[in-house]
Amino acid sequence: MRGKIFQILISATIALTTFKSSAQGGMKAITLNQKNLPAGIKYEGKLKKGLRWTDKNGGNVVITSETGIHRNEKFAHESDGEDAELFAYHYIVKNNKVTTGWKIYDYISDCPLDITATFTDAAFQITDLNKNGIAEIWILYKTACSGDVSPADMKLIMYENGKKFAMRGTGKALLGIEKGVKQYDGGEYTFDKAFTGAPESFRAFAKKLWNANAI
Repeated sequence: MRGKIFQILISATIALTTFKSSAQGGMKAITLNQKNLPAGIKYEGKLKKGLRWTDKNGGNVVITSETGIHRNEKFAHESDGEDAELFAYHYIVKNNKVTTGWKIYDYISDCPLDITATFTDAAFQITDLNKNGIAEIWILYKTACSGDVSPADMKLIMYENGKKFAMRGTGKALLGIEKGVKQYDGGEYTFDKAFTGAPESFRAFAKKLWNANAI
């Protein structure tokens, strides 16, 4: 009798684990760093994070990189301001050959105040929410040139099969605490046309990522 109960518990656990995996998209990726980055992958700035996986389109690599705060003479400088640049690259790996897919580029230039220009590693992930065997790639980052507590600009970019989906707005900035409740400024967002016409599961997951990383 105990053996049967134990077997039932194992089956239930396996079923629950499988459900959780599919709920997150059921697609796994390997995290990349300088040591295991495939040959032929090129990027500007300093490597922040990379992912590698295989889907219906074959082998994929996506990396994010940042310059940090510096001064780039390609920008016009009317003051002693500094710059910061963000890059994200998608590569297709087939037969040990690397070809370029899409690229994300954003920046802050000639900023005389405090600069924010950084990717949020926790939001950088892949899913397969519509279960078509092709990964949705999620990347979130914040940019700002500010001397106060104003919320930073925030963008959540998702690519699926080469199509771009964008969610744009601001993060949240803590203004203070009133009657024991934290008061924030910002947090607003808008979906672009691609997201508006996408499956509801895409927008629901985007909102979840946005709210989890807005602060």
